[in-house]
Amino acid sequence: MPTPPPKPTAGTTARATGLPPHSSASKPPAAALLGTVMYAADAIHALRGRIATSTGAAATILAYPGYGSTGWVRVLARVVLQRQSDDTTKGTVRGWRAFMSVPVRSSRLEVEVDGVTHHVRADPGGLVDVVLECSLPPGWHTILLRTPDAKPVEGRVRIIDPDATFGVVSDIDDTVMVTALPRPLLALWNTLVLSERARTPTPGMAVLLDRIAAGHPGAPVLYLSTGAWNVAPALARFLARNLYPDGVLLLTDWGPTRQHWFRSGRQHKLRNLARLAQEFPKVRWLLVGDDGQHDPEIYSEFARLHPEQTAAVAIRQLSPGEALLAGGRTHDGSPLPAHGAVPWVSAPDGAGLARQLEERGLL
Repeated sequence: MPTPPPKPTAGTTARATGLPPHSSASKPPAAALLGTVMYAADAIHALRGRIATSTGAAATILAYPGYGSTGWVRVLARVVLQRQSDDTTKGTVRGWRAFMSVPVRSSRLEVEVDGVTHHVRADPGGLVDVVLECSLPPGWHTILLRTPDAKPVEGRVRIIDPDATFGVVSDIDDTVMVTALPRPLLALWNTLVLSERARTPTPGMAVLLDRIAAGHPGAPVLYLSTGAWNVAPALARFLARNLYPDGVLLLTDWGPTRQHWFRSGRQHKLRNLARLAQEFPKVRWLLVGDDGQHDPEIYSEFARLHPEQTAAVAIRQLSPGEALLAGGRTHDGSPLPAHGAVPWVSAPDGAGLARQLEERGLL
C-alpha cells in the first residue's frame, strides 16, 4: 500500500500588533500590497460572518465525495455559514447563492470512519482535506462528519482496490460540459446564474466514460477541474443527471492567498495528478481533457514523468467558434513530443474519441 500524503497542518495565528499580518518595511512593494489586501479581506470576512449570523445563517457542513485505499481515506468537506432553507437542506443551492456562503475558518470537526472517530481541523478557507487511517474494503462507504456548531452530515468515500490497474481522470469544463470557460462573461453567467439543468453535456462524452467504466469494473473515476468548491453540488447533479459515471470531484478555491495574488489552476491539476501517481502506483490513468486551456500540456507533462502510469491521453477538440471565443487552441491535435509512446487521441466529441481508443485497443 502506498504511503498516503502527510496530513495538512493547521495554520498559525499571528500575534496582535496593530499592523496587517506579515507586514514588514523590508518587504517588496508587491508583497506589502498583497499583505494589505489580505488584511482587508480578513476584515471583510469577519464583517460578512457577523452579518450572516445576525440574519439567521448557521454553520453547515458540506461533505464532498472522497477516495482512498483499504488502509487510508482522503476526506473532503467544507464548513460554511449558510441560511437554512429548503434548498440548503436538500443540497440544491445553485447560481450566485452558492457563492454567498461564508467559510468558517479553522473549524474543528469529528470525522467518523468505520466506527473510529478522528479529530480534524479545516483550513482558513473552511476546507477539510485530510488523510485518515481506516480499514475498509473496496467500494463506496459512508462516513459521518460533525461539529458542535452544525448538524451532523453523512459523506461518501470511494475505496479503490489495491489491485486496480486502470483509472480515469477527466476535466469538466468544455470536456464533459459545454461551458466555454475561458470566455469571462459567459463563464461568469454560467457559474453564478444558470442552473445545472441549463448546461449542455458534450455530445458522446457520457457514453464514452460509461463504456470505459463498464469495461474496467472497479476503476476509479475522478473529475479534476479548476472550478471552485462552491459549485461542487451543482456539478455533481449535472454529472448524475447526464449519466456520467459516479466519481470524485477534485476542485479548488478562488482568490488570492497570503503568498500569491492568484491561485494557479495549472498547478492545481499537476499537483493532484502527481498525488494520484504516488497514491496508486499500480494504476494506469486515462487522462481526458480539451484543447481550450492547458490540458494537453499538463497531461503531456504527466506522461513524460509517469509514462508507466499513463494509459492514454484523450483530448476533445473545440469547435472553431468555441476555439475563437476561448482565445485559440493550445493544441492542434498532433502528438506532443513530451508524451513519448503514450497513445494520444483527439476528436471533437466522445464518439470520435471512442473510435480512436477502440483502434488502439483501449476500449
